[in-house]
Formats: sequence, structure tokens, C-alpha cells
Amino acid sequence: MVSAVLQTSFLGDMVLTTPLLERLAGEGLVHVVATPANAVVLANHPAVASVIVFDKRGADRGLSGLRRVAERLRKVGAQRAYLAQGSARTAALAWLARVPQRIGFETSGGKFFSTRRVPYDRTLHHAARLWQLANVLGDDRSVPTSLRPSLYPGAADEQAVDALLRAHHVSAETPLIALAPGSVWATKRWPSYAALGAALAELYATDTVRLVILGAAGDAPLAQAIADAVAVRGGAPVINATGALSLLGSAAMLRRCRVLITNDSAPLHLASAMNTPTVALFGPTVPSLGFGPLAEHRVVLGRTELACRPCHAHGPMRCPLGHWKCMQELAVSDVIEAAQSLTTVSSASPP
Repeated sequence: MVSAVLQTSFLGDMVLTTPLLERLAGEGLVHVVATPANAVVLANHPAVASVIVFDKRGADRGLSGLRRVAERLRKVGAQRAYLAQGSARTAALAWLARVPQRIGFETSGGKFFSTRRVPYDRTLHHAARLWQLANVLGDDRSVPTSLRPSLYPGAADEQAVDALLRAHHVSAETPLIALAPGSVWATKRWPSYAALGAALAELYATDTVRLVILGAAGDAPLAQAIADAVAVRGGAPVINATGALSLLGSAAMLRRCRVLITNDSAPLHLASAMNTPTVALFGPTVPSLGFGPLAEHRVVLGRTELACRPCHAHGPMRCPLGHWKCMQELAVSDVIEAAQSLTTVSSASPP
């Protein structure tokens, strides 16, 4: 059986699609249609036979681009297409490629291009929902209890991490705590990371613990604010990796960290793939939407008593009510307590 998986959504969605890819790889070749940004995280992945890049907002936009990518997809000879990203455009791509069986969710915008529609179970984690796309008719196989995504950083990614740590005079034995203060969605960004950095600098003043800041190049101002706050408290210089590592390089860095403290954003899913203990800060979104951490050791913090949560599937750019209590009132002390509980666990049993 040759399968095609079409996933052209956000980075986190691609990471969460990897359990489905691994399941399908047990049945035959798996080809993946991905955006340029998402394609890079599949490098070295043993479940992936090839990646077909669909630059839907760039070189492949419009009908001519859709047809061009459909022709590339047609040539791999897939008998089944799994519509992990359910937009009408992505579903039409599988139809244009003449893939005979096209499986998608019954709630998807492109469901009219599907030959089989699978229920979208809102009680499941999204990785589990995607995994269940491979259930054939009459197959009610249970989702594995230890379901986690998987990524495979290569030698170049590991070498980039080594070089960055050497540049900051960090040895292989130095304990690392990762912070990921960014998010595409403004209301998902916890505003107290600088205060957290200062508090951690005081807490570990006599230890060798170092802070690593992960994120995209655009997160550099957030990283600088943390670095400045740590410096004021006399803490060891932070390791600013924003924009310095590839996505798989960031995953490789996370594999070396005792714990990650992150917003509901892509690093959360990278940490799940690396099984790095995770403190996840949820504000406008909630884990029950299906995108919480999957690392074996994890803590989710959020203002559960706020009736306005969740206010958006992704997190709006501004708080609809103007108060942003869901993030403003998350206490630094609670975050530190959660991180300490996980670092104790991870010290006893490394991820």
C-alpha cells in the first residue's frame, strides 16, 4: 500500500501527524505533502518515503500551482490520501492527483472531495485524532496510551547545538532549562518570562544551571528582555538560541534540557517529540482543544476558573474582553514550582 498524507497546516500540526506517518509506514510507503516550513521537520524521518512541497502561499498559489503539485503527487502512485489538513484546497489537491481513496474528517471544509469521512472526536488529543484517520471501516482500534510524536535531528543539527553551547562555555554536564516565550498569536505569549528569568537566576545563583531561550528570529526581543533581567540579578548569561537553530536543531537542544517552560506554541510539540519534561502555559486556549503536551512528564498551568476560556481555537491577537487575565495573572511562583517538580523527576529518570 502506498499512502499520501496531506498536512499543510501549522508546524505543530505536522509534528502531531508523525504518529499517523509511523502507523502507515508499517503498511507501505508514505509520501507527505507539506508546506516549505513544515517539510524541514520531516528530514531524516524513517517513516517518510518522500516529501512533496506545496508552497500554497508562494510559488504554488493559484490553480496552476495546485495542478502542478497534484501532478507530482499523482506520480507517487498513492492508493490512499489522508487529508490531515482538511481545507477544500488541500482536499482538491488529492482529487486532482486522482488518488482513488481520500480519507478526511467529516467536519473538514474539503469533505466533499473525500471518499470516506472519519468522525472528528473532540475528546481526543489531535495526535490521536490524526492517528485514527488510518482506521479502516469497522476498525475501532484504540489509540495507544503512550502516543507521542517523533522527530529525528540529524548530525548537522547536533553539531549546531554543540557549537552554540561551546560558544557560551557550556559543558555537556551543565543542567539546562529551556524557555520558549514566543508565539505567532499575541495573547498566547505569557508576559512574565523576564520576571521568571530573574527569579530563576536568584534560585540557581550558586548552581551551574543555564537558561536557554528557544524561538524564531522574531522572538529575539523577548529573549533579550529575559537576558537583561537575568543579568541585572547577576545570573549566568543566557544562551540565546532564537533564530540560531533550525527546527530540528531546537528539538536536539530540547533533548538536552531538564525542562521546557513554554506557551501553547510549536516548542511544546518539539518537546513532546523529544520527551522533554514540559511546563505548558495556557491562556486563551485550553488543552482540551487537543493540543496539550504529550511528554511523559508534564504540567499544564492555566486559569481554569475563568469562564471566558477558551476564547479562540488558536488565540486572538488581542483579548476580546480587554483584561487578558488568563495570562496576566499566571504567577511566576507557580511556574517555578511546576518546573522544580519536573526537574526533580527528570534528574531521576532522564527523558
